[in-house]
Amino acid sequence: MFGRIDHIGVAVEDIDAAMALYEGSFEMALAHRETVDSQGVEAVLLDVGEGHVELLRPLGPDTPVGKFMAKNGEGLHHVAYAVDDIDATLERIAAAGVKLIDTKPRIGIRESRVAFLHPRSTGGVLTEIVEPAGGH
Repeated sequence: MFGRIDHIGVAVEDIDAAMALYEGSFEMALAHRETVDSQGVEAVLLDVGEGHVELLRPLGPDTPVGKFMAKNGEGLHHVAYAVDDIDATLERIAAAGVKLIDTKPRIGIRESRVAFLHPRSTGGVLTEIVEPAGGH
C-alpha cells in the first residue's frame, strides 16, 4: 500500500535555526521552501536519501502545528508515506477501519496531494499519505 517513507515532519519554533542544524551539521541539502497557508505552516524540505525531513513552523497558535507545539513543544510531528494513488489508498484505509482526518486529499507542499490519518487509529502517530505531484 505504501511505497516508501516520503518524509518525517518536525515542528520547530525557529525554522532558520533548525535549517542551520539540518543543513550545516547534518549536511542535508535544501530541496524546497514555501509557505502553505492552507495548512498554516512555513515548510522546508531537506533531502535525506530518497526521502526528506520536513521542518514545519506554525504561522500562528491556532494552526494545527501551532496547537501541537503548545501541547508537545518542538519535535516529531508526523510520518508521511508516499503512495501512487491517494484516492484508492484512502478508500482501502477507511475500509480497514482506520479513522481519517481527511476523507479527501488536499494540496500540500510542492503541489502534492496529501491526507492525514488520525493518530488514535495509527498507534499514536500522526500519519500522512502523500501522492507526489508528477508521480515521483
